[in-house]
Amino acid sequence: MDTFYTEEQRQLRDSVRRYVEHAVMPAAADIDRNDCFPRQLYQGLADMGLFGAGLAESGGGSDLGTMATCIAMEEIARGSGALGNAYALPVEAALFLQEHGNDFQKSFIPGVLDGSILPASAATEPDHGSDVAAMRTTAERDGDEYVINGVKAWVTFGQIADFIMVFAKTDKNAGHKGISCILVETDRPGVIRGKSEELLGMHGLEDCQVIFDSVRVPIDHCIGPEHQAFKMAMRNFNFSRLMMSSMALGMAQAAMEDAISYAQTRRQFNSPIIKFQAVQFMLADMSTDISAARLLIHHAARLHDAGLPIAKEAAHAKLFTTDMAIKHASNSLQIHGGNGYSKEYRIERIFRDLRLAQIYEGTNQIQRLIIARQLEKEFA
Repeated sequence: MDTFYTEEQRQLRDSVRRYVEHAVMPAAADIDRNDCFPRQLYQGLADMGLFGAGLAESGGGSDLGTMATCIAMEEIARGSGALGNAYALPVEAALFLQEHGNDFQKSFIPGVLDGSILPASAATEPDHGSDVAAMRTTAERDGDEYVINGVKAWVTFGQIADFIMVFAKTDKNAGHKGISCILVETDRPGVIRGKSEELLGMHGLEDCQVIFDSVRVPIDHCIGPEHQAFKMAMRNFNFSRLMMSSMALGMAQAAMEDAISYAQTRRQFNSPIIKFQAVQFMLADMSTDISAARLLIHHAARLHDAGLPIAKEAAHAKLFTTDMAIKHASNSLQIHGGNGYSKEYRIERIFRDLRLAQIYEGTNQIQRLIIARQLEKEFA
């Protein structure tokens, strides 16, 4: 369904789709099985210029906008949810540095875009996720340096990142108004990588805890104004939620395609099971919900490209898409019957990979709160 795509967007989709079907899909099972970062495939995305698709030309990108980035994400995640997740990191890091960074920090952007520098972001802690204001990691001023102490959890690329954008309290008594974001190169003394996390899905992302033990960084490593990182992150969350929605959409599309293909060839009672009304109804619901999710995402993306606020629209997209994707991955697995429970079929991997989608970038319970609060403002 591409009625409203520009020719440029259509060409982007087709080129990414070719790469995914030729290179990513054949390797996706091995990525999951070996739980190893797919560096070559990641580099392939960089070589196509995809990390800078939404970045302004002045920042080294191609200025194709949020819509194009969402289109690319859907296609990548259709082949591998893990690679889709990996794609989000450089895209979001480059945009964050371009919008909020100083000249020194922006010097990292070319390496992020060409794939030679791996970024990571660290906000979540072992005891604090959605409750960002309760974080314990601190960055205390000592002359012309910050001294960072704390532990961050679930750091994607934590084992391999060249730098981490660390959210820490620079004013311990100000709650979320005392949080700053500081760029920390991972080769600095005191940066300690914990053991890799063994996850249900999304294998190959080198996820781990990162400990900051009296890590010293110059004050020019603070991204944006001091104490303003919470506000900055909230603005960027709208974009990242569209990325995660598009990732879930791509996996849901793959789950539906697998269900249709399987139902066409699997025979029971002398008939392909796609002829059974129970299966037909599940497929019809998949198609309807996937189309609706795509429209929600693309509507929000176009608003974002127009510079309009999208807090509610991004929450709509994230909530609906991730909920429906998990539901229909389960239905696709059900259509596969016992075979769906086997690692020989990719629906098993899609089912596991998707479970994270309702949790990160703001849980779906948080999305409901955002929507409700926006409605309260609109109808006040």
